[in-house]
Amino acid sequence: MSAKIRKIITIVEETHMEMGRAISPPTRRAAVVAVIENPFAGRYVEDLSELVAIGEELGGLLAQKAVDALGIAGPAAQSYGKAALVGENGELEHAAALLHPKMGTPVRKVLGKGAALIPSSKRRGGLGAELDIPLGHKDAAYVRSHFDGMQVSVPDAPRANEIVVAVAVTDSGRPLPRVGGLTTADIKGEDGLR
Repeated sequence: MSAKIRKIITIVEETHMEMGRAISPPTRRAAVVAVIENPFAGRYVEDLSELVAIGEELGGLLAQKAVDALGIAGPAAQSYGKAALVGENGELEHAAALLHPKMGTPVRKVLGKGAALIPSSKRRGGLGAELDIPLGHKDAAYVRSHFDGMQVSVPDAPRANEIVVAVAVTDSGRPLPRVGGLTTADIKGEDGLR
């Protein structure tokens, strides 16, 4: 099974200054967004295994492009997230089929680990709709400095019969984190929480 990809967009964001304070090194995050054909647009289908397989295929592809865009090795990534935006002729379950059953394994393979759940979001929208990709530390969900998000949009997507699928990866947490909680130095990475 292969995704019918219309386009792939890569966005890299670097924050060098926050509230008048220099961020050194800058915090960086990358989102890689694929616009794909929804094979089930406009009809109810009980078996969504084709989308599950497409999600598995896209997980590795998008994660690899994200770490490449940051210029880091996969294991150097600190946080991750995934999201999908379904065009009007699709349903939210199409996004769930892409994101949940099998997408995580290839993402974690690219990143060398990933004990924590991959934060995700899904929604329906039209051309240029915004998609929020939630972010969390890849190995310890309780690391508050990495609770974040990245907003993306594609001006000409999703068309009614398309789905926008995104994976985001960071090499750091938020700029100037100071709300306490577990620090990256304290991570054990065993249970996905601490």
